[in-house]
Amino acid sequence: MGSEIPAGPMRVLVTGGSGLVGKAIEHVVQQEGGKLEGEEWIFLSSKDADLVDVVQTRAVFEKYRPTHVIHLAAKVGGLFLHMRENLHFLRNNLKINDNVLQTSHEMGVAKVVSCLSSCIFPDKTTYPIDETMIHNGPPHDSNFGYSHAKRMIDVQNRAYFQQYGHRYTAVIPTNVFGPHDNFNIENGHVLSALMNKTYKAKKEGTPVNVCGSGAPRRQFIYSLDIGRLIVWVLRNYEEVEPIILSVGEEDEISIKEAVEMIAKALDFKGEIHFDTTMSDGQMKKTASNAKLRRYLPEFSFTPLKEAIKMTCDWFENNQDIARI
Repeated sequence: MGSEIPAGPMRVLVTGGSGLVGKAIEHVVQQEGGKLEGEEWIFLSSKDADLVDVVQTRAVFEKYRPTHVIHLAAKVGGLFLHMRENLHFLRNNLKINDNVLQTSHEMGVAKVVSCLSSCIFPDKTTYPIDETMIHNGPPHDSNFGYSHAKRMIDVQNRAYFQQYGHRYTAVIPTNVFGPHDNFNIENGHVLSALMNKTYKAKKEGTPVNVCGSGAPRRQFIYSLDIGRLIVWVLRNYEEVEPIILSVGEEDEISIKEAVEMIAKALDFKGEIHFDTTMSDGQMKKTASNAKLRRYLPEFSFTPLKEAIKMTCDWFENNQDIARI
């Protein structure tokens, strides 16, 4: 049986709705006219249900009866936490993803858009990476547990299509940052952790210590851009095959350049030290956004300096709610 689009307005359930990307989608839906008349958007947090538990997952689906699901929920951490606890990240994320996808199937959800991560890409590969190359070799060893769990969403999507005709799909954002990110220095995303470090160093009059050489290169994308693109995917993207959501290859920058942009945004005039005894992780994972551009050639990404400045301003002005 194929996924029948239910008649009437969508009722969209967003798992992981209180996180970085969830908050961005909420902003797009509530503040930018992303919500159409009659639609209902429900943003779940871990307080509403522990999606590792199939009983709680089922209960929250029965409570809201979604027609569509955006699946963002995951057990995540920074590089060093992932390196220490690969099994923990593998098992918990496999359970979450299977619970959400199977419950969606059992309850007649028309479409699921899941969020993958650029860490799923093979470690040894040619660049730029595109959507056809996800399974061409093992991911980087530092967070292989999380990466394999995320890869399995793509495998499950294909299987749900083959067996049931469901149009479950996935997006693969590159390095997302923005308001409501995890700014924790130990386990936050790289840009946000560096913003917190720089903010503290400015307050305390100390140098900023950056883990690693600063040489790794990344494609950073502002969370509100990702929010806008995921809403587009939910409404308009019909493929089961995943789609990379990223700025272009030409917009990739080094961690060193990113730190300098953060220092400027926070008006930090002190020293920046690079601790080369610490791991760099993957040196690069350049992704191609050619597929996205075929669909949306005119989409305008927020310039990185502007996005970093807006995120730094948000962090400075929201110390009471920022995750630090």
